[in-house]
Amino acid sequence: MRILVVGSGGREHALVWKIAQSRLVDKIFCAPGNGGIAQQAECLDIKADDIPALVEFARREKIALTVIGPEAPLAAGIVDAFQAYSMPVFGPDRRAAQLEASKVFAKELMRTYNVPTAAFEIFDTAAAAARYIEKRGAPCVVKADGLAAGKGVVVAQTVDEARQAVAAMMQEKVFGEAGNRVIIEECLQGQEASILVMTDSVEVIPLVSSQDHKRIFDDDRGPNTGGMGAYSPAPIVTPALFDEIMETIVYRILDGLAREGITYRGILYAGIMITGDGPKTLEFNVRFGDPETEAIIPRMKSDLVEAMLAVSEGTLRKVARSGGLKWDPRACVCVVCASGGYPGEYEKGKVITGLDQVAGMQDIMVFHSGTARIPSDPSAQNIVTAGGRVLGVTGLGNTIREAIRTTYAAVDKIHFDGMQARRDIGKKAL
Repeated sequence: MRILVVGSGGREHALVWKIAQSRLVDKIFCAPGNGGIAQQAECLDIKADDIPALVEFARREKIALTVIGPEAPLAAGIVDAFQAYSMPVFGPDRRAAQLEASKVFAKELMRTYNVPTAAFEIFDTAAAAARYIEKRGAPCVVKADGLAAGKGVVVAQTVDEARQAVAAMMQEKVFGEAGNRVIIEECLQGQEASILVMTDSVEVIPLVSSQDHKRIFDDDRGPNTGGMGAYSPAPIVTPALFDEIMETIVYRILDGLAREGITYRGILYAGIMITGDGPKTLEFNVRFGDPETEAIIPRMKSDLVEAMLAVSEGTLRKVARSGGLKWDPRACVCVVCASGGYPGEYEKGKVITGLDQVAGMQDIMVFHSGTARIPSDPSAQNIVTAGGRVLGVTGLGNTIREAIRTTYAAVDKIHFDGMQARRDIGKKAL
């Protein structure tokens, strides 16, 4: 079986790593991939959003399953394009992908179907949004409606900060068309957790819980990023709380989509804030999270390809009847090593050292995110930085504490100029 994975980040590297373990798989392609993915898949010179080229490649190479990693091609209708040729693909179609592509769509759907979330108002002009901020005060959360690579959310502690966020999104267009509309909502207090489920729109199989760390600096300080680390499981998600999240959030939103005539197949990611009033929805994503995937996938003992095929074929019930997905009981921690300056401007091309030392460590995996390979360099040090988030260093342990210790022992062996990594990933679980 020939598999195509679309994307170039740490999430896609983790998926390629797991797919390569499947007994069903003969060959893996990745478009466009990165320096680490190239060790396990043939990387293609096709961008993740070049839908016609990806469809043409999959048809020509008789790809048995295409797995879509990032949100942008999902929002652009890549699944619809593959389905037009009856080619198996893992991910939701364009209508279902609105759940992430438009925060306004998601919030209105939550309001309609009574899914717990923060109180909110929607604005299509900066002046109206500014007047509302003056009236309601701070803290509040300002969200761009469209896709913004995980950076379109500002938790404003002051009225001035909220006004500046609105101006940046709606007038300066720092996120382009994504900022045409904004949502201003109450600032929820509590701990966050990520709940991911696999669904074919009829059957729902949950993955293990995790917790992401969005801020750039320790103790959740500084600007939001795409994610600086994650751990799994999240102890704050007790069995009773997990059941409540499934009943009041996951099943309700899937039922709401169905009532709107939208079939949802793929991964549904619910970002949850666990408040004093119970779990409330921060956001929905329509794909595997990043870096949550790097903390979840190493714990999966089942064949991921079998489950993905079942989703694409609408036969996930067979997997559920056979006991669902099997998981390693150990904990997993992923620490992201990022370029200096990220999430702002940063330089590329910094040589990464220490990867050869880490390769021999037990229970350690290094998932590449923003890296490139220098084919002309015959030396061992031929991997360089090529993005903001560079590596996801991931470790397993019998406990969260042990996984933290194992992971940071590996992080400490890796170096590139300007490298920054949080030193407190997983500590909330302790």
